[in-house]
Amino acid sequence: MDRVAKERASALWEWTWLGAAVGVACGVASAVFLLFLERATALRLHHEAIVYALPLAGLAIGWIYERWGASIRAGSDLVIDTIHEGFEQLPLRMAPMVLVGTVVTHLFGGSAGREGTAVQMGASLADAIAHRLRVTAETRRRLLAAGIAGGFGSVFGTPIAGALFGLEVVSVGRIEYDALAPALIASVVGDYVTRHLGVVHAAYPTIAFVELTPLVLAKLAVLGAAIALATTGFIEATHRLKRLLERRVPRLPIRMFLGGAALVGMWRAIGTSDYLGLGVPVILRAFHDPSLPAYAFAAKLAFTSVTLASGFVGGEVTPLFFVGATLGSALSRAVGLPIELGAGVGIAAAFGSAANTPLTLSVMAVELLGAAAFPHVVIVCVIAYLLSGHRGIYPAQRVVSRKHGGGALDRPVPLRDFQDPDPTGPPPAAPLGERDAAAR
Repeated sequence: MDRVAKERASALWEWTWLGAAVGVACGVASAVFLLFLERATALRLHHEAIVYALPLAGLAIGWIYERWGASIRAGSDLVIDTIHEGFEQLPLRMAPMVLVGTVVTHLFGGSAGREGTAVQMGASLADAIAHRLRVTAETRRRLLAAGIAGGFGSVFGTPIAGALFGLEVVSVGRIEYDALAPALIASVVGDYVTRHLGVVHAAYPTIAFVELTPLVLAKLAVLGAAIALATTGFIEATHRLKRLLERRVPRLPIRMFLGGAALVGMWRAIGTSDYLGLGVPVILRAFHDPSLPAYAFAAKLAFTSVTLASGFVGGEVTPLFFVGATLGSALSRAVGLPIELGAGVGIAAAFGSAANTPLTLSVMAVELLGAAAFPHVVIVCVIAYLLSGHRGIYPAQRVVSRKHGGGALDRPVPLRDFQDPDPTGPPPAAPLGERDAAAR
């Protein structure tokens, strides 16, 4: 074996065991998290009166985060900023704090997801491994991407989509292929470990094949445009409400108490618990039940915006699945598409456009729904991704090239600093020190 072949074999072996180590850590963390989350959800469903304590739960979580969690408050954005800027080690306490915070949020009825928790746990554990082994800065960056991949793939049971997510979510307009091997290994191993620790993921229906005629393409374009509007509304509403609350109510515990009280009021006003927690049962109903109210997507959007903007812990993926599935189901009935197809493409396009990860969600749809939906999902994801503009649920993402042409930018610009529309170019990025302080 010549020298080049030996170097390649050595590199592959290194990424195999490093990726596997990250995958095992992510898989165990996701399994523990999902099992606790399942029990918390079951407890709330059997004792709905517990939702009345959501304001007090918010007060407690807010006090804990205010006292010990200031350095991890940026959450997933801190992870992305660390990949780009090489900040000091992610605090290891991020993993247990975000796990407990998310479980408590769901126990008392907050409308949040789980991908943010999985990503933060995976990245903090991967960074702990990187620092323990004293790897190079470049290897550390790749292991952080692997931590994102391992967390995402294991928490949803979609290992290939998880690997892609770790590569695609970091930047808008570029896929981080240099982290492909550790990300793929971490996601596959993480998913394997989670499943073998007793986690059973929700089973989605297989989508039947629908021919791509010009009329079907036009209907899919309508779905893509509508989903782009919905996700844009979610992003803008959440970010603006968060800024308003931070300005008017500086103390996090008080913000969360008020947000919890608002959610309790919304819950009583709407008269159903469908919009609390993850909402997976309603997501599955969207594939076959034409009696779901047409406003279901808007109600879930409102519940989730209030939950996250006021400071409760969790992610956006599953609520966006809810928004996409119910909106896609309702629109498909209106335009004459099978409702299972509308719900399926809605699930993928809602999060794909909000997170600027259309390829990840196209592959995820195949893992969840079967290959027959793939071309339809890709079309709707791309349309929603382009129409949503330069905005997203992860403001720390770096814009490397414009969505609408114009080539690569001179330098990556944080999405938080990118104004849309912007005919002349992105504004100057904040100085590194200011971004560092903001992330922490």
